[in-house]
Amino acid sequence: MLPRILARLYWTFSRWTLRSEPAPTRPSVLIGAPHTSNWDFVLMLAIAWRLGIPVRWLGKASLFAGWRGPIMRALGGIPVQRDDAARVVDEVVERVHAGEVFGLVVTPDGTRGGNEYWKSGFYRIARATGMPVTLGYVDRTTMTTGLGPTIDLTGDVAGDMDRIRAFYADKAGLRPERRTEPRLQNELVAS
Repeated sequence: MLPRILARLYWTFSRWTLRSEPAPTRPSVLIGAPHTSNWDFVLMLAIAWRLGIPVRWLGKASLFAGWRGPIMRALGGIPVQRDDAARVVDEVVERVHAGEVFGLVVTPDGTRGGNEYWKSGFYRIARATGMPVTLGYVDRTTMTTGLGPTIDLTGDVAGDMDRIRAFYADKAGLRPERRTEPRLQNELVAS
């Protein structure tokens, strides 16, 4: 209840406009892209809370150190050791198969810019769990943010990524110069 009230207040006073297709009706991997600023996190939480989507999110382990740990976990955070990405995918798949219901917010471009490719964990998690992918976005050029379509991945990595690229083609992020093109390192090999 409190998160929805906070989100309602945020959207009332924000200079951003929330535009969204209907929230997914089943657990989904929620992509947050382009991820070019720490403010993307605030916007994605505000979107999820406003739409009543229970979310979990992946964050680098250092965000959970010290006094921040309990806060980050209370906000739905799952710490990630970047040197063991496969373990993270396995852990999320186990949670879903155990019946935990949530939307998983993932920023596949990894850090806030400077990468050549998106990380493929979102794709592997979606395929292993049968979860669809919901395309969340931030677009500074229109000052809009929200959720785009929810799509089921087919296993045709290049074809699926073409659909994702088409959606994000006109989305700039808060810092457009840090945007990473939605492309996996090897789209020809199934994840």
